[in-house]
Amino acid sequence: MKTRNVLFTVLISAVTSLAVMFGYSKFYSSPNSLNFVNSKVPANYAGFFDSNGKFAGPSDFVEAAKAAIPTVVHIKTKTNPKQISNNLPNQRGNNPFSQMFPDDLFQQFFGQSPQRMLPQRASGSGVIISSDGYIVTNNHVVAGADDITVTASTGKTYKAKVIAADPNYDLAVIKIDASNLPFLLYGNSADVQIGQWVLAIGYPLTLNATVTAGIISAKGQSLGLNSGPDGSNKYAVESYLQTDAAVNPGNSGGALINTNGQLIGINSAIASPTGYYSGYSYAIPVDIVKKVVNDLIKYGSVQRGYLGAMYVDASGMSSSEKEQAKIPESVDGVYIQDLVKDGAAAQAGIKVGDQIRKIGNANIATGPELQEQLSHFRPGDKVPVTVQRGDKLITVTATLKNNAGNYAIVKSDALEDKFGAQLQNLDAARSKSLGLEGGVIVKKINDGVLNDQTRMRDGFIITKANGKTVKNLDDLKNAIGNSNQVTISGVYPGYSEIFEYPLEFGQQ
Repeated sequence: MKTRNVLFTVLISAVTSLAVMFGYSKFYSSPNSLNFVNSKVPANYAGFFDSNGKFAGPSDFVEAAKAAIPTVVHIKTKTNPKQISNNLPNQRGNNPFSQMFPDDLFQQFFGQSPQRMLPQRASGSGVIISSDGYIVTNNHVVAGADDITVTASTGKTYKAKVIAADPNYDLAVIKIDASNLPFLLYGNSADVQIGQWVLAIGYPLTLNATVTAGIISAKGQSLGLNSGPDGSNKYAVESYLQTDAAVNPGNSGGALINTNGQLIGINSAIASPTGYYSGYSYAIPVDIVKKVVNDLIKYGSVQRGYLGAMYVDASGMSSSEKEQAKIPESVDGVYIQDLVKDGAAAQAGIKVGDQIRKIGNANIATGPELQEQLSHFRPGDKVPVTVQRGDKLITVTATLKNNAGNYAIVKSDALEDKFGAQLQNLDAARSKSLGLEGGVIVKKINDGVLNDQTRMRDGFIITKANGKTVKNLDDLKNAIGNSNQVTISGVYPGYSEIFEYPLEFGQQ
């Protein structure tokens, strides 16, 4: 009897041990098994496992890469050497022999002859967005270039021209003469999720087409990189997708795609102490790209709808920063500090002290998110805006205006684009005080032929172009016509000498 009990006990122990070992191997040793015993999946993992409780696992990226690589091109630019005049107003004004010798002759004798820049070459990437050769890239890839060459993944090369660009968004559209090209389909960056797999495709470090993988690590990031033609970031728009896909110099203007091979962003920047990839890269969301590209092709400039409100982005601000900015401690988002008189916000009933919570159906928590949503609209668009006023949420409809305060479409000024400067008619009172019959003031020199080919300073007054008198902008436009070469003459206020600047517009 005693022996039977002992054998029975041993048998039970053996069966129990085998059951435990089987259960362990079944539920714990498999790398794809759940790390819990009960069958209920936590809510934050809903949809992450298959019906058998196993990890679905990521798919590979072969098909997405196959679809995208033929649509991403290598862009090479060259800036031609240009003659730069050293004739600055203060140099001429201090020249005691200015009445005896022409300035050019004086400079040749005294070692101040005109200088020439060396050719400058750079490269980046671009994305074909239509079968007839439209390509989107970064403005900083092609800005100021005299010669643009596009090389496809097949090795075929094309000459390209800039259709239009906007440095506030750091986007440009260029065009090659081709047909039946492969092109990348637009995705939807609003649907992009943090943690989502993405691929970056471009031509880094002058290598061949290169694909890297990573995830979306953040959205709505602002780095303070973009600025307008005047160098100010007052109207700059930044709301980057942040990824950890490796991006290096040369990737700028290339594609960020999802695993379906759709374009979700244009790679634009890296966060790095060395200038090379060290952790994070940034892409312009495709929802912004689509709107900007359409405007640049159709109008030559981006049609922006302005809310007419000055705000403080309180997201992430400390109590002391809020106190310094003179905003309430309870503020945690976009706080309206001031309104433009007769602007869209003021006319819609938005008040100082309101916090913007929504634009349309999109939640707004930060300044970059507000910029991103407003960049989807044009002047005249009616946009629902939800604000928090005290404890209440109020939704109003704002009819957005352009930067001039009306609803008109803003077309690119061809003359200002040609010179790369802000131009303005000289008013009658100023003309009389300077003893002139009229003229055109060069208010602000930006990137372009004046900056590249001359040492002209802001404030120069154009009085002649190709020997023809210029009293206003219409005169200047007519004097230039379609000529690629022009000599403009004029004066600086306070100087009696006439200054001449030869220009070659074909070098833009």
